[in-house]
Amino acid sequence: MKKLGIILGCVVILVGMMVVPGIADNCITIDSGTLLDSTDGVITPGYDQFGYNYQAHIFNGRYCDYDRVIGGPYCDVKLVMKWNDAWLSNMSCDVDLYLDRHRGFPSYIGSGAWCTNHQSGTDVVDGKKTKWTYFVKIVAVPGDAYELDGTWYTADDVEIGPSIWGSFAVIQRVESGIGVYDLSPSSPGFGDYQP
Repeated sequence: MKKLGIILGCVVILVGMMVVPGIADNCITIDSGTLLDSTDGVITPGYDQFGYNYQAHIFNGRYCDYDRVIGGPYCDVKLVMKWNDAWLSNMSCDVDLYLDRHRGFPSYIGSGAWCTNHQSGTDVVDGKKTKWTYFVKIVAVPGDAYELDGTWYTADDVEIGPSIWGSFAVIQRVESGIGVYDLSPSSPGFGDYQP
């Protein structure tokens, strides 16, 4: 009887240690089939019809579909967006069924969130097709940063970059025919903006 008690105790411990699909440290993952996108559609692993792969932190599709509505202006522009977990997580660890944003922080500021956008397309100028590309890096500004006249600065007065969407700064832009511009004097790398 004592052996049976030990065996049952071990079974209970093993069952408690098993990973339940869709649950990770009290967080709901995409594999659960219960998380929702911004239009309340169920998020599934892999790419959806618009071009989002939330599990992999990437959008790869047409510019016109990024808003989760098929079609519209700029369907001839290819868009690849990438982001980190602080920008948009691939799980929900709060009480709702939506992917977390800036988890553990009251806002994006100081969260270390980043996103890139890479656009490409073809223009026709004077009957000739010309390919073009545009790339931008965007970061959530550090908690001690300040904004002045549309530009974010570090606490020690070094320019981070132009303000965008309130809590973010553009740290680098590259455009065909122009080259690199808006290269952050503070740092064009993501690592310098991590908490």
